[in-house]
Amino acid sequence: MRGETAREKLLSILPVLVGFFGLMALGALFPKFARVLDLALPFFGLIGLGYICGRLFDFGEEGLAWINVLIVYVALPSMFFVLISKTPVHELLNFRFVACTAGATITAFVMAFAVGMKASGGKIPEATIQANAGGYANIGYMGPGLTLATLGAGAAAPVALIFAADTIFLFSALPLLMAVGRGQDSGLLRTIGVALLRIVTHPFNIATAVAIAAAAFAWQPPAAVAKMATMLSGAAAPSALFALGVTVAQRPIRRIAGELPILLFIKLIAHPLIVYLYLSAVGGLDRVWTFTAVLMASLPPALNVFVMAAQYKTYVERASSAILIGTLASVVTVTTLLWLISNDILPVALFSR
Repeated sequence: MRGETAREKLLSILPVLVGFFGLMALGALFPKFARVLDLALPFFGLIGLGYICGRLFDFGEEGLAWINVLIVYVALPSMFFVLISKTPVHELLNFRFVACTAGATITAFVMAFAVGMKASGGKIPEATIQANAGGYANIGYMGPGLTLATLGAGAAAPVALIFAADTIFLFSALPLLMAVGRGQDSGLLRTIGVALLRIVTHPFNIATAVAIAAAAFAWQPPAAVAKMATMLSGAAAPSALFALGVTVAQRPIRRIAGELPILLFIKLIAHPLIVYLYLSAVGGLDRVWTFTAVLMASLPPALNVFVMAAQYKTYVERASSAILIGTLASVVTVTTLLWLISNDILPVALFSR
């Protein structure tokens, strides 16, 4: 990005501006669509604003370090605690829900892994990153803000459960498959230990565990601490979405893999459809929990897909393309889903019981 002319930078942000104002015009022309755009545009608008700033200012990725610390270690954990600690504890022990949502993530992961094995000629490390692109949704940065704005505070508990379950699976599957793919059998126990440590020490999971304990014992922090946590909660979603846009801007498309359309179909279409089918088959869940799960599954590939690719020096450029193109495509797919949910077109369950 450094060395680009002012004209090249302006041209790179032009599609984002045209798309944003085009959607605003669409909302003005079709009032029935305006409510959905009122939900979607602030989120994608913040991503777009971050993208524009990332393209215009040459601060490099190191400029994101402290904002990521704020998001991952302070703001989002605070939001999880504030919302979950006030949730009745019996709602947090919904094992059927966890089984369905985690099962859907695993199904999408396996489908994408199979595509990756075919596309890479049987290379397990590459297929593992591709599996994450197809199964690892952006549940950290985009998920909480979007679901809470759409479905209300009742979405906090299912969001936290989905994050915890998906994190446990994905943070376990990646290092184990990488160890197997690279023939590191001698270090398998160490790999398992590292994976477990990452799961247990992840700030989101720690915040969720503390919040569940607080809910169980009906405990709330002192007033000053609670106010500070509430203030941080308000900063979580805007900061995360802006940082997502900046991060995408820092990684322009250099190589698009032939299998990318299939992986994004799995992530953006198949994954939410699978979780919807699983939850419909089980039944007994209310509207907020069902559509929280579907919305979370519909989100584009997470930034961690690129982080993991870079960590293992595998599929790096193509992982970056998957995030950028997936995020752009999700403007259409997620907005469509929001329209279906907001207009009560989707039933809570596909199967009548």
